Amino acid sequence: MPWPQATATGVGSMPGTDPLEAANVVVGELPDLPHLPELPGRGLGADIIGRSAALLVDLPIEVVPSGYRTASRPGHEHRHAVDLVKRDIDAIEEAFERSGARPSAVKIQAAGPWTLTAGIELPRGHRVLTDHGAVREFADSLAEGLSAHAAEVSRRLETPVVVQLDEPSLPTVLAGALSTPSGYGTVPAVAEPDARDLLAGVIKTVAGATGQPVLVHCCAPRPPIGLFREAGADALVLDATLLDGIPASLADELGEAWDAGMTMFLGLVAATTPARPPTLVEAAKPALDIVDRLGFPRSILAERAVPTPKCGLAGADEAWARRALALVRDVGKAFVEPPESW
Repeated sequence: MPWPQATATGVGSMPGTDPLEAANVVVGELPDLPHLPELPGRGLGADIIGRSAALLVDLPIEVVPSGYRTASRPGHEHRHAVDLVKRDIDAIEEAFERSGARPSAVKIQAAGPWTLTAGIELPRGHRVLTDHGAVREFADSLAEGLSAHAAEVSRRLETPVVVQLDEPSLPTVLAGALSTPSGYGTVPAVAEPDARDLLAGVIKTVAGATGQPVLVHCCAPRPPIGLFREAGADALVLDATLLDGIPASLADELGEAWDAGMTMFLGLVAATTPARPPTLVEAAKPALDIVDRLGFPRSILAERAVPTPKCGLAGADEAWARRALALVRDVGKAFVEPPESW
C-alpha cells in the first residue's frame, strides 16, 4: 500500500458548504492519507449520486421530482455538479499549497456501479439497474470518468491517488429489497455473480489507470465481504462497530480477506456529534475486539488496518468533524505503538 503504518483517513463527506475550509481540516488532520472532501450540504449535485454522475462520460443527468434521471444532453444540473467537483479539486490544491503537505497518497471517492445505477432513473422512470445494457454502459462510463478524475487530481496534487468505490446500496440490491421509483414494488434481486463481475470490471479499469489500490466501502451491517474480495478490491472500508454481532460465516469471510493480505479501513469513531467524546481506548475497542475474535495477533492492526470514522461526517458539526479526524489519527498511531492499557 502507498501509505505508511500509523495512517488514518476519512470516509468522504464533511459538514458545511465551504470546500476550502473542509480541505484545510482534512489536510491538516490527516497528513498521511487525506481524502478529497465531499460536501453534500451544498445540495443537489453534491450528494453521492449527483457527484458521481458528474464524472460519467457522455451520460448526462438531470433532476426530476423523484431524483436523478438520464438526459439527452447536459443541462444546468449536470453542469452544476461538474462545477462542484472542479471547485473541490481547486480547494484541496490550495490547501496543499498553504500547508506544504506532501502525503504519500490522496484518496478520492465515488459511488460504485450498483449504488450509482440504483440512484438514477431511465427516461421512462425505471431505475437504471433494471436494464442490463444500461447498467453495463454506466459501469464503463463510470470507470472511464473516474480514471480521468483520478489522473487530474494526481496531476494537480503531484501525488498518487487511490480510489474508493462507495457501495452502500449493494446489499439492498442483492436482497431484492430496493423499491421501485413508484414505491409500490421492489426491483428484482441482482445475482451475486453478476454484481461481482460488473464491480470487478470497474475495479480493474481504475486500478490499471491509477496503478494504485482500489478500496470498496460499505457501512451496512452485513457487507458482502466475499463478493468485494472476489471482485478484486485491495481494501475494504467497513463500520467496525457493526462487526461485533456478525454471523460466523461473515466473520469467516472477513478473516479470510484479512489473511489473504487485504487492508481493512475500520470505522471506529462516531460520524455524528456524540454526547461525550470517546477516549482513545474506547475508540479503538471495536478493532481490538474483532481482531481478538478472529484470532489474529493485534499487530495486524499496525500492518493492515487504517482507522476512519464510522461513515461520512456530513451530519456532524464542524468541531466534531475536526476532532473525529484527529482521534482516528491518534488511533492509527496507537495501532503501531499500543499504550500499556491495551
